[in-house]
Amino acid sequence: MEQGYRGNQPNHAARRRNATETVLWLLIIISLVVIVLQGIGYVELFTLQGKWAVIGLTIVGAGLAAAALNGYLQNSRLKESLKRLTEQQRKSRFTVTLSNSETTENEISEQEQVDPIWTEKVKFTAVIEERQRLARELHDAVSQQLFAISMTATAVSRTIERDWERAKHQVQLIEEMAAVAQSEMRALLLHLRPVHLDGKNLGQALTVLVDELKQKVPMTITLEVDDTIVLPPNAEDHLFRIAQEALSNTLRHSKADSMVIKLIRVGSQVHMSVQDNGIGFDLEAKKKTSYGLLTMEERINELGGSLQMISKPGEGTVIHIWVPADGLRDAKA
Repeated sequence: MEQGYRGNQPNHAARRRNATETVLWLLIIISLVVIVLQGIGYVELFTLQGKWAVIGLTIVGAGLAAAALNGYLQNSRLKESLKRLTEQQRKSRFTVTLSNSETTENEISEQEQVDPIWTEKVKFTAVIEERQRLARELHDAVSQQLFAISMTATAVSRTIERDWERAKHQVQLIEEMAAVAQSEMRALLLHLRPVHLDGKNLGQALTVLVDELKQKVPMTITLEVDDTIVLPPNAEDHLFRIAQEALSNTLRHSKADSMVIKLIRVGSQVHMSVQDNGIGFDLEAKKKTSYGLLTMEERINELGGSLQMISKPGEGTVIHIWVPADGLRDAKA
């Protein structure tokens, strides 16, 4: 009975997490709908009900802040659990090595069951950490835009009767901030795509991703793919996630109107590049604060490849990634 009760606890926790996430997403979507309605000319909505708009958007901001704090606390606990699991795994393997000649069949069977359990817990931890990262991104990006919109909407309701020209300028600011919030949401939604490629190879998955983006964003996106490139699934997953991160950063920060993505073979290596004509940035300053860039480097290091990023303010950004083609396949074999 006790084992069954413990087995049901993760399911209850998962249901609670899913319910919380659903409520947060509904609040965000409702807020964005209100913002879009205002942006296309329904100024009266904020004029007549400005206080209610501020209250609603403030609730969203508070909810996202609470989600970020909760995510930080959960992330800390999960990291500590992962350390304990890693140490347990190391000790269990060390024990098997020392007592290999004296281990019975039953002991071997019990030992073989450790790896799958440990692997599942590690996967679960990775999923939770990704969720917490998205929660932080929502709080740091979208909620700030919503807060700014709510403050500006309050100002509109106060000035629209006294100073029409000023109110008109404030409405334009709301439209611009709503567009930024929409871009932030589109960029974050890229990270909600499946980690695995659903039976597609890397080139096919990139083609689907780019086709979807072309329908949603006002940007010229050019994709050049060598269809003969075949890499191990793990390598293709990593490269796809890196492409997602690069596209997300471009949508959120670059203000670019065109992007070129290439996946080609160069000798014994596979070369992937993502280039935009945006505003660029200070590379050294960004490296110290960007979680996304750090994640890219970690993924490339795991594949035994290399990453080069070139960017200057006002000159756009280009990312070059090289991974060994034959070496990866040999390593898998």
